[in-house]
Amino acid sequence: MNLAAIAIEKRAITNFGIALILVGGIFCYFQLGQLEDPEFSVKTAAITTIYPGASAEQVELEVTDRLETKLQEMTEIKNVYSNSRPGLSIIKVDIKSNYWSERLPQVWDVLRKKVADVEPTLPPGAGKPKIGDDFGYVFGFLLAVSSDGFSYAELEGHVKDMRKELSVVKGVARVDFWGVQDKRIYVEVSSPQLTELNLTPEQIISTLQKQNLVVDAGQVDYQTQRLRVAPTGEFQTPEEIGDLAITSVVNGREEIIRIRDFATVKFGYIDPPGHILRHNERQAIALAIAPAAGENVVEVGKRIDLRINELLADLPVGINVERISWQSDQVSESIRAFMVSLIEAVAIVLALLAITMGIRPGIIIGISGLVFPILGTFIVMAIWGIDLHRISLGALIIAMGMMVDNAIVVTDGIMVRIASGMDRKQAAIEAANGPAMPLLGATVVACMAFFPIFASSYDTGEYAGSLFTVVAISLLLSWVFCQTVGPILCIAMLPGPKEGQAAVEPYQGKLYQLFRKLLSMTIRFRLLFLGSMVGLLFLSVVGFRWVPQLYFPDSSRLQVMVDYWAPEGTRIQQTDADLQRIEEFVQQHDATVSVSAFIGKGPPRFYLPVSAEDPYTSYAQLIINTKSLDGVNQLVAETDAWVK
Repeated sequence: MNLAAIAIEKRAITNFGIALILVGGIFCYFQLGQLEDPEFSVKTAAITTIYPGASAEQVELEVTDRLETKLQEMTEIKNVYSNSRPGLSIIKVDIKSNYWSERLPQVWDVLRKKVADVEPTLPPGAGKPKIGDDFGYVFGFLLAVSSDGFSYAELEGHVKDMRKELSVVKGVARVDFWGVQDKRIYVEVSSPQLTELNLTPEQIISTLQKQNLVVDAGQVDYQTQRLRVAPTGEFQTPEEIGDLAITSVVNGREEIIRIRDFATVKFGYIDPPGHILRHNERQAIALAIAPAAGENVVEVGKRIDLRINELLADLPVGINVERISWQSDQVSESIRAFMVSLIEAVAIVLALLAITMGIRPGIIIGISGLVFPILGTFIVMAIWGIDLHRISLGALIIAMGMMVDNAIVVTDGIMVRIASGMDRKQAAIEAANGPAMPLLGATVVACMAFFPIFASSYDTGEYAGSLFTVVAISLLLSWVFCQTVGPILCIAMLPGPKEGQAAVEPYQGKLYQLFRKLLSMTIRFRLLFLGSMVGLLFLSVVGFRWVPQLYFPDSSRLQVMVDYWAPEGTRIQQTDADLQRIEEFVQQHDATVSVSAFIGKGPPRFYLPVSAEDPYTSYAQLIINTKSLDGVNQLVAETDAWVK
């Protein structure tokens, strides 16, 4: 099939197709999902079991070991990690990497059944194991809400209202809290008072439990209706607890006294806190927002921004809403960098080809070899559901260097034939059709270099599989357009032979003569040349072992993360005090924009390569936003030196 001849003969259809690709490519570019990283399943689950009062050894023997033994029956499991602490068992399970996102739900079902089988064998004091398998959520939008002059309860109320509003924003899948403290009502009484009243803590607890029971009080028939009876008496405020009467026997006499007469009842929060968040040295609560799968993160970020600005208008003065991490900014920067690379690539191609081949051939190759293949790739990506992210954008940048090859070969062939006196139409058909199959073969070979990544059934294939897909689409389209768009542009833009003009031998220039001599020497000393090539291949294979290997590349985020570990068993208040000293140092640095301190456990997964640390009172993490990449490096060096 001679694609060039068909495209030239059916010019109207070809022109319509060109217009369709031009408009469709631009439209699809703005419709594609825009993400920081491709969707990737985190194959980890955590089983957490509380066992109040048990030592670490008892937790290990009576809870952790039983669960581990049962879980190891699963063939899907790759690794099992456990941590037994006084009163707490944490088991983390890694699933084999060939179980991708579509197969994981079934694996989690099997895991839940295994845990359920062990549950009846756990000691009476142990709680029900809690299974967490949602580590794959990336909370790309992380907000810190703090206050000046408001109580913690008031701040919490405003944050909960914000969560409700942000949860219904289009494109938002989930909104979680971080840093919310558990509420408590404390009944404080001294031991001497209990002794004087002949009361025990158990009596007070039993009385409170009986009063606050939720029971079914039955129903009452009234005319044509059946009404549910709802007894009152549940505690709503600390004052109601203080008014509760309790029976005491003092000096042989039974007395009825109220709890407030011998105890202090007050509202408060769990002490010590399980975890603490500070943002810019103010206590805060974080809102972690995860975008829905396949959504354009940039557009979701704009919607969240708009809704936050609307909410801020209704919030009282003194409530501060600030960003900790904002994924849409990272994605926008990646897209901007790609567009800059595309413009630079087209400009470089045009400049180089204008110097070596002329301005018109350069424009032809830039349009048929770069612009149209990329626009066509956007259309296919939209049809196949491939989003714009660091892998697909990287694939396009990689392919840019190879896209123009086909267009250069065809355009140069047409120019040579026209210079030899051939008619432009005939020159275009022959120059495109002659090397069509060899060019297609070379294009397929170039595509297949990336196929092992796509064919991998492990994490690499799931994360980076679109690298092959996008490269293959763009290179194959470059071949199609060099056979169709390229010849038409050459006919329209290249000057034809003038009447009476003698045919020109195109291969007599100085560059061709130099190349001819080099080629002759290579053929003459072919054994030496082939031997040197084999030697270089061997050296490259041997030297590959020293090439650094990193699954995720270094991030270009303007952020620094500082992990702080105090000795095991350190109180969270002490960890908090230690971290405040580091915060004060970092806050004074010129490169610092904001500092967020997560104490007691790691922050939500706000970036795919970062996983949250388990809860430890001795652990804390700082997230520092900086002004520039230079500031990142400077801050890391100076903070590291100061801490040491």
